[in-house]
Amino acid sequence: MKRIAQFHKVSFEQFYEGWTDCFGTSFEEEVRRVYEFIELPKRATKGSAGYDFFSPLSFKLKPGETIKIPTGIRVWMEDNWVLKCYPRSGLGFKYRLQLNNTVGIIDSDYYDSDNEGHIFVKLTNDSNEGKVVSIDAGMGMMQGIFVEYGITLDDEADAVRNGGFGSTTQ
Repeated sequence: MKRIAQFHKVSFEQFYEGWTDCFGTSFEEEVRRVYEFIELPKRATKGSAGYDFFSPLSFKLKPGETIKIPTGIRVWMEDNWVLKCYPRSGLGFKYRLQLNNTVGIIDSDYYDSDNEGHIFVKLTNDSNEGKVVSIDAGMGMMQGIFVEYGITLDDEADAVRNGGFGSTTQ
């Protein structure tokens, strides 16, 4: 098995900035308590492909509701690898919980961005059965799978990333 990546927490300052972006101004002590309990993603079994991302907070989503969450996580990985993020299978199957961008793509050069490569997740309860999704703090909400990729023979990309969502097309 190739070992090509390592998860880290972002700095508290970066997490606090992400938290206030998502939830408005909060008391620093409360956000620090949340930050201290952030757990790095991990696989549940040795045969698991996906690394579970754990929610830093408890929340409920009624059908049609959306939440944006700062995970407090960043990931260093070797070049030519990408982390693809999906909802956890059981949550998608039982509740139609979905990532708003369908599949989250975390590029290897995102780690060195100004925001420290802070990974966010935006989830929507797309239930058509009226089911409410309840996630407790520390519960798995998303999974990430590392995938190796190739490029075309005539590829000449040489730009350097500095930013997050949509930054490579600006």
